[in-house]
Amino acid sequence: MTTPEQSLPTPPIAPKRPVSSTHHGDTRTDPWEWLRDKESAEVLAHLHAEDAYAKAVTAEQEALRQELFDEIKARTVETDLSVPARERGWWYYSRTEEGSQYALHARIPAQDTGDTEADWTPPTLIPGQPVPGEQILLDGNALAEGQPFFSLGGLDVSRDGTLLAYAVDNAGDERFTLRLKDLTTGEDLPDTIEGTFYDPQLTPDGTRVIYTVVDASWRPEKLMVHVIGTDPAEDTVLFTETDPGMWLGASTSPDGEDLVINIGNAEYGESWVWAGMDAASQPVKVVPRETRTLHQVLPVTLEGERRLIVLSDLDALNGRVDLAQAEGGDPAAWTPVLPAQDEVKFGGIEATATHLIVSVREDTVPRVWTLPLAGLGTPEQAAPSAPLAAAEGTQVPSGALPGHAPSGTDTEGTAGEVPLSVAFRSAAFESPYLRLVRVGDLLPAEVHDVRAADGASRLLKTTPVRHVNLDDYRVHREWATARDGARIPLTVMHHKSVTNDGTAPLQVYGYGSYEASMDPVFGIPRLSLLDRGVVYAVAHIRGGGERGREWYLQGKKLAKKNTFTDFVDATAWLTENGWGDPTRVAAVGGSAGGLLMGAVANLAPERYAAIVAQVPFVDPLTSILDPELPLSALEWEEWGNPIEDAEVYAYMKSYSPYENVGPLPYPAIAARTSLNDTRVLYVEPAKWVQALRERSTGTQPIVMTIEMDGGHGGASGRYEGWKDRAWDNAFVLTHLGATARIAPLA
Repeated sequence: MTTPEQSLPTPPIAPKRPVSSTHHGDTRTDPWEWLRDKESAEVLAHLHAEDAYAKAVTAEQEALRQELFDEIKARTVETDLSVPARERGWWYYSRTEEGSQYALHARIPAQDTGDTEADWTPPTLIPGQPVPGEQILLDGNALAEGQPFFSLGGLDVSRDGTLLAYAVDNAGDERFTLRLKDLTTGEDLPDTIEGTFYDPQLTPDGTRVIYTVVDASWRPEKLMVHVIGTDPAEDTVLFTETDPGMWLGASTSPDGEDLVINIGNAEYGESWVWAGMDAASQPVKVVPRETRTLHQVLPVTLEGERRLIVLSDLDALNGRVDLAQAEGGDPAAWTPVLPAQDEVKFGGIEATATHLIVSVREDTVPRVWTLPLAGLGTPEQAAPSAPLAAAEGTQVPSGALPGHAPSGTDTEGTAGEVPLSVAFRSAAFESPYLRLVRVGDLLPAEVHDVRAADGASRLLKTTPVRHVNLDDYRVHREWATARDGARIPLTVMHHKSVTNDGTAPLQVYGYGSYEASMDPVFGIPRLSLLDRGVVYAVAHIRGGGERGREWYLQGKKLAKKNTFTDFVDATAWLTENGWGDPTRVAAVGGSAGGLLMGAVANLAPERYAAIVAQVPFVDPLTSILDPELPLSALEWEEWGNPIEDAEVYAYMKSYSPYENVGPLPYPAIAARTSLNDTRVLYVEPAKWVQALRERSTGTQPIVMTIEMDGGHGGASGRYEGWKDRAWDNAFVLTHLGATARIAPLA
């Protein structure tokens, strides 16, 4: 069902001012490139007109948006707090209050009684009740007051607990102001550093702070050291990365003693260690980029000797774990800890004083393995264990579902129930417990503490959700077949009263880039779709990481089109197998998933009644041809380098959504963007919607909304986020003819 086109107002038309560019003998002419000038009054006026047009076209959806927002709000426990985590004599937590947009970050003193169990059991705090001894570290609401936008880019407390470093963004462009706060007085220090990046780190002695600055293209370029109490103009450079195709980052070792400097892209990296963060020493390279490995290093102390635990893809597509000398050394001399496995993808490593924690992916979803550090890399090394594995289960009650036709089995995937995801969240270095989170698409996140020594677990919290009976919903794992025979995992959710008889409205979500996986996650806004009879499907397409490194490699560079055809083929499979009415299908994706939305709109517009493209990367060729634009040079390892490689240029041009808009019957399309988005510039959807409107042979509206004070994630604040989700869902539901609830709020 669609909205009547005869009632639509006239859309804004941007004048054509052609700009031509030539690469590899091919000349491209862009009539709307002039919209890139965000300082232009004419451009800003056009963007306001686009937003006004979108408001007018979707005005009839306002009541539904409010209804959906109210449902999200009703189901969310607004006054809540996280489970406290112990760190160096304090219990740290965050809490939210009803009516407040942002969280408060706080702590209370911990007790040391000598009883390990008691000392490491989090205090029981009651949401909405005063917490005795509470110290507020940061109040996001106070920091956001009077600002058009607020985002916290990280915070770090000094080892002695007296100093806080934190970073704030008030524009949405992910450029932060670094500040320091004296926690004994509650006052900010005079030290203020503008234009920093995420995650400042205080040195162990608490006298210096390490921060990152970006270059003109927003690529993290330098690590700086600021001596607290001095003029920031005197700050020194600790490390500089000059390669425009490499990303720079830093983190502390598990025991907080060393700084690990990471440089990398999607295909290889390099690591340095600054031992002790000693001002008299310099970082030392431990894994050079010449090894051409993706890797992570953890400095640890074993038997009194400093060593490195290394997770890498050296001769191991899905990863391996080794033990190395503190200086790294020849990989041929590394000692194996966990060899490569065909069916398990090693994703990350962490450590406490006693245990190694390995994040892995099995059966497409995350798991956690642990093993003692004692004996690591020797014949006495213990076998890894999997905490919570025995209790994981699946998300769906056993038994056949009405109308469900099983897909059968094959060597690559079995239709049926979706396993739960288990992920490592945190652990203080000296803690005997590991903080793990278990979650499912229909299971609100559970926080568990697992005793590392024996795997005994205790459930600390299940995220509260109101007005819902989760037994009313179902989730399945299905497998679609791509046109080249590849098997695509699908996660399919629906209300229990909905069967796969081919009559239900269907929404398909996808991403498929950067090896990112769309793992099980509980979402309150999604319940409003299910309550209106919508079948919600996640297509785990190539380019993501759900099926290991090879799944990613089959959806990048010169194989990128697999991502797009997988999504179309998954949609076709879902409707052919009764999971949706083929005339009532919507597609949703954001960022690189917005590129996916633009590509499938060109490939198969007839399959979709509506498409929502959130901050969509729909003009990738123009962006990646300009290394001065944010992130462009870094993207060469994901998409290829069209500047130097004619084949890459031609291939990207053949799928770029903006380049390939044609005389096609496009469905209703909503592009959602933000003026200050640094990752995907607003100009991409602004140009795209102009091309779509000019060339579409369809009758459905094509709109663009723009958040004038937002970034890549839209406007800031949780209520604004809920409004965004309500907007998207209302657009989808309206065009699927599924605005009425089939079940009341529980």
